[in-house]
Amino acid sequence: MLHRLKNKWQVSWLQFTLIFTTFALGGSLCGYLGRQLLSFTSLERGIIYFIIYIIVVTILWPFCVLLVSVPFGQFSFFKRYLGRIKEKMTKKQ
Repeated sequence: MLHRLKNKWQVSWLQFTLIFTTFALGGSLCGYLGRQLLSFTSLERGIIYFIIYIIVVTILWPFCVLLVSVPFGQFSFFKRYLGRIKEKMTKKQ
């Protein structure tokens, strides 16, 4: 599985490791910021809280991943990656 992704993205093992590290740290940062933002609300942890949390995390994720990708030197990869995701989401069928 990892070998196929590495080949699909056409990257070295070092860059592949940095990309996965960026995904992990960006996702963790996103979850942390989402919890911090929701702590300012008076919502109790219920179904509405988790629905809003998922929406907030979905909106924050691209920004967090791009932010984390800069010190790891993977900004250009993630800029292209997010561009492809946006293209697929806005593609008219």
